[in-house]
Amino acid sequence: MLKRAIAFIIFEVLFVSITMPVLMFYGPFTRVRDTFVTTAMTTFTHQYLATLFLPKKVIDKIMSESKIESGRTDKNLIHVNGGKDKRIELYNVYGKHFEGKVILIHDPTRVEVGISSKFPYEGETTSVIAKHYNALAAINAGGFGDSSMKGIGGAPQGFVIHRGKILYTEIKNPDEKVDLIGFTDDGKLMVGKYRYKEVLNMGIKEAVSFGPALVINGQPMIKKGDGGWGIAPRTAIGQREDGTVIFLVIDGRTLKSIGATLKDVQDIMLKYGAYNAANLDGGSSTTMYFKGKVINHPSDALGERAVPTIFFVR
Repeated sequence: MLKRAIAFIIFEVLFVSITMPVLMFYGPFTRVRDTFVTTAMTTFTHQYLATLFLPKKVIDKIMSESKIESGRTDKNLIHVNGGKDKRIELYNVYGKHFEGKVILIHDPTRVEVGISSKFPYEGETTSVIAKHYNALAAINAGGFGDSSMKGIGGAPQGFVIHRGKILYTEIKNPDEKVDLIGFTDDGKLMVGKYRYKEVLNMGIKEAVSFGPALVINGQPMIKKGDGGWGIAPRTAIGQREDGTVIFLVIDGRTLKSIGATLKDVQDIMLKYGAYNAANLDGGSSTTMYFKGKVINHPSDALGERAVPTIFFVR
């Protein structure tokens, strides 16, 4: 009897192992397949999960069908409240397969970029950087190079601007198009594609280079598909027409909260009234700090991941 039970269990495991990939990749549920493929292909270590079962031309077609439009912020459409409203509000966010947090900062001139004390060679956790600046609230910001995969934060990608000064740049060609997520002197959030020389002449006070932009001048940039980046923990930043800044994190890689697509993030930003919004570094970097502690659930097994930059509010 025991042998039969063991044999049955082995048969069931083999049956599921064989049939599940067939159903996922060649069955009727194309949305599940496409999300799985985009999730796998936007990682460096797990692309084989897609390439093992699908030919390159099919993968390329799936990736190309989730395009994100591009544009740039018209700062004349943002009307900052002049710093009269000092409120900071915290809300929980829920979706079908994720949970997250939103912080609303009503005075956008309070938002700054913070850097690791070991910048630009090594990062620190979001909470450590936030405490260094005596921050009330913070989220991780830009991406970084970490070719050794040691999770040390590495050198920032693109450029970093703080208090109007360029703290770091890897851009050598002034005509190169870059992704901007930056605040002007009067607190207007600028997102989208710009030539680097334009960024230097826009009066940008605080900025990192990352993307993609998800909402520009009130219009969603993802109008077809899920954005092509799969499901993962997410961090994003946005701004309402009245200047209110939106910090957003979505937890991921757990049974309770799998993660979100870029389309999910875009929809949340629109729900909270974002007129401009952009994606920040996500995955294991996703962290939100508020009143002395981390209030989300970073997906790395070791806890917070080291990052080079944060957006914070004192």
